[in-house]
Amino acid sequence: MDQQTKSKVTEFLETSSVRLGPEELMSLIAGVTAGPGTDGQMGAPEDWTILIGETLSDGEKQALMELLASAGDTAAENDIPMADRLALLQSQMKIQDLDGFLVPLADEHQGEYVPKHAGRLAWLTGFTGSAGLAVILKDQARLFVDGRYTLQAGEQVDSKLFDISHLVDQPPTNWIKENLKKGDQLGFDPWLHTNDGAQKYRRAAESVGASLVAATPNPLDQVWVNQPPPPLWPVSTHDISHSGASSVEKRGAIASAIGEAGEDFVVLTAPDSIAWLANIRGGDVPYTPFVLAFAILKANGELRIYTDRRKLPPSTEAQLEDGIWILDRSEFDAGLSELGKSKATVRVDPATAAESIFTRLKDAGAKITRQTDPCQLLKACKNETELSGMRAAHTRDGVALVRFLSWLAENGAAGKITEMDAARRVDEFRRDGEMIQGLSFPTISGAGANGAIVHYRVTPESNAALKTGSLYLVDSGAQYLDGTTDVTRTVAIGDPTPEMVECFTNVLKGHIALASQRFPEGTTGSQLDVLARMELWREGLDYDHGTGHGVGSFLGVHEGPQRISKVPNRVALKPGMVISNEPGYYKTGEFGIRIENLIAVRECAAGAPNGKKFLEFEVLTLAPIDLNLIEPTMLEGRELAWLNQYHARVRDTLAPLVGEDTRTWLETATRTL
Repeated sequence: MDQQTKSKVTEFLETSSVRLGPEELMSLIAGVTAGPGTDGQMGAPEDWTILIGETLSDGEKQALMELLASAGDTAAENDIPMADRLALLQSQMKIQDLDGFLVPLADEHQGEYVPKHAGRLAWLTGFTGSAGLAVILKDQARLFVDGRYTLQAGEQVDSKLFDISHLVDQPPTNWIKENLKKGDQLGFDPWLHTNDGAQKYRRAAESVGASLVAATPNPLDQVWVNQPPPPLWPVSTHDISHSGASSVEKRGAIASAIGEAGEDFVVLTAPDSIAWLANIRGGDVPYTPFVLAFAILKANGELRIYTDRRKLPPSTEAQLEDGIWILDRSEFDAGLSELGKSKATVRVDPATAAESIFTRLKDAGAKITRQTDPCQLLKACKNETELSGMRAAHTRDGVALVRFLSWLAENGAAGKITEMDAARRVDEFRRDGEMIQGLSFPTISGAGANGAIVHYRVTPESNAALKTGSLYLVDSGAQYLDGTTDVTRTVAIGDPTPEMVECFTNVLKGHIALASQRFPEGTTGSQLDVLARMELWREGLDYDHGTGHGVGSFLGVHEGPQRISKVPNRVALKPGMVISNEPGYYKTGEFGIRIENLIAVRECAAGAPNGKKFLEFEVLTLAPIDLNLIEPTMLEGRELAWLNQYHARVRDTLAPLVGEDTRTWLETATRTL
């Protein structure tokens, strides 16, 4: 912080009831500033002030908000050019005797969204997608991204500095084998790689006579000027009226499971597991109500959570259920060592837990069982309270969406609406609703060719106008206290071309095939994926992303373990799981199409003739599908029936909740075909 801000802090403390030292208050403000910021923030902007005091006056809160604004963004870009950043890292690697270094898009918890403090890949390369890895050698550098981000990476990353490869088609392990030589040392930060991931890179290095070595300290952190501190946002409890089950009940179920497996403890590293298990929420990372923390659960149900204790207001701590203790993050390593000293049997998930945790437990003498996080499957199967909340959240979300789509129908074809205008508008309509805590991810607002970039993020430089004769794709969602939403609609601006209509209708046919499918208990999402693709495949087309991802209940918009994808997945779909249905088609340089609803798995009421249990999907999302992009003659009778029934439900549910102008538009948009 600059001297002017420090002076303001001192002045505030002299005239307020706050009993903190200047350095302590400035540290808190820096941590809040290093949080998600306005766009991805959970709750109200002033919620953070509870960290300073729970009985602040309105004037004191306002003064603190002004201090926060004057502190600036601790994650603001510094003046070091990208080429110099790479050179600085390579120089530091030489100092630490490293021939290579892995820079993942990851933090200690392996979440989809990382705090600014962990934005190492973006700082080094300029790439801002949600999945990627850079491999830096002494004389070359390569960035690996998956199919969602190949176009984005090409636009954001300097090709003179980094070559770009497809993460799946050209795995980094293969490149490592081709470019490392005998005796080389490939460095990695053991807190930023899972045990499974570290083993994978270790095998690749050793196959050519090189070695994978823990790089301590992280060489990139050594050269990152003005690296933001870890984030701070207040922890709150999640009421049982929304969770449907107490933490005591959840901990009892998990404790029984690990006890039956002969395990004494389980180490939890995924923030969504900890938030679900303890019925707490936070706001440390963008778009998700997570508390960045580690936890150790004992087989008797006692839970120790390790996080920055400054996040915990006294009122929240008083509301925690029996058997939960909050300890400082600095005590976590000692907690792991204690498990080893007692020769405990400890479950740790090798797919999600950091390699550093395995090393600490092993060195301390613990017996490690490499098993999946026991919270993930139970969390994925929503109880009736959570499902009811999801339905209510989607109804409110549907109101916002039809207001937006009605507005777009009236204004979109004039050529005066830009992608940023549209994104702001849909966000505003959502924020008018009740119980909203924030967006669930950055709104994807893609006009024309930008819609073909699967995870496009509009910028002032790329901001395009919606033009007549084009397609507009909007993928958006929100976090509500009672549920999480994620919906994509593709809209014709003016008259679409025959190609657009044909492609859209084939995508719709795949969407309907999946949504209306019944399947026997034990079926996985991978077994159903072909249903969404078959019409496109018949035309020689496909899309380079999964068809469906799990969705949390006021948790992550992307959650496991279930998914619908070509990638094999052994997790069977179970009643209560919420998952997306989002086939698409993308013609590079011209248009993108995606139709996404959230669906919940439920038991078929009728069952099956042989008595075997069958499952089906309940559609949660309520928003019209653009009839102007559908060729009815391409739809079979059952497909037309599904579409008409869906639109009737959308109309009947939402029409009483919107104004007259929107209602008139809605009736036309959901007319029977």
